[in-house]
Amino acid sequence: MLPQILSRTRRPTALGKSAPAASENGVHGPVMQSKRTIGMIEPNVPRTEAPSRRQVAGQQTEPVLNRILIIEDDRDIVELVRYNLEKEGFQVTAAYDGMSGLAQIQKAPPDLLLLDLMLPKLPGLEICKAVRRDEGLNRLPILMLSARGEEADRVIGLELGADDYVTKPFSPRELMARVKALLRRVQPAEGQEKPIEAGLLRIDPASYQVTREGKPLPLSTLEFRLLYYLASRPNRVYTRDQLLDAVWGTGRFVTPRSVDVYIRRLREKIEPDPEKPVHLKTVRGAGYLFETRAH
Repeated sequence: MLPQILSRTRRPTALGKSAPAASENGVHGPVMQSKRTIGMIEPNVPRTEAPSRRQVAGQQTEPVLNRILIIEDDRDIVELVRYNLEKEGFQVTAAYDGMSGLAQIQKAPPDLLLLDLMLPKLPGLEICKAVRRDEGLNRLPILMLSARGEEADRVIGLELGADDYVTKPFSPRELMARVKALLRRVQPAEGQEKPIEAGLLRIDPASYQVTREGKPLPLSTLEFRLLYYLASRPNRVYTRDQLLDAVWGTGRFVTPRSVDVYIRRLREKIEPDPEKPVHLKTVRGAGYLFETRAH
């Protein structure tokens, strides 16, 4: 049974629009009926840590806010998602069609993109492809939103460059968890990792850059992390679940099939012949490894 709606009163936002009022426990209420209604948020959502602060001359400055762009043509969904993101300390902007959304990305790249698939003027998949082709944008984490929840649709989204995929209807609580998990995953790893050279490849964890014969290869942040994890542990086989735990984390929302998609994308980018890979090998029935042994 759906939780009781305590109030449908709407109050103005900073943008002059209205957002659903919070319930008595401080949790944002359900979005009003729309052409694609989202699910209800669950009560008593735990708050997470506040955004980090930069240190300047030993003093704390204002919190560093993650900037999130929502490209979604359903304004009710945008306002509900905006409200919950801003309540968690994120800075949110929105676009309501594909063309203006892509223009915003190119003008002021966000830290994370929430991208609907079915958009007017330019489909979400085309935006995803354009971002991944752009050397200055290809590390942008993309969380795709869609009413199409079949596995084939999710795989297509991941193959075209999405980092995660959420199907509608969804609860704002689930979406907040996925946004935070994705932002954690794309943070540069701390430590003293050293560059790796294997054949024609050079993998540099300091700059998150991969080159082949000196030419940079456009990898997203998660693609880089998966490649570096395997390359830094060469000639060892890892199962899909082991890779998911190591690269995506134990709080992941992706499925083992996602590993196959990412490996295929990596082969297309780093291997001279993706059908006959030199480094990223499949061990049937076991998993994947990064091969460095002489042939």
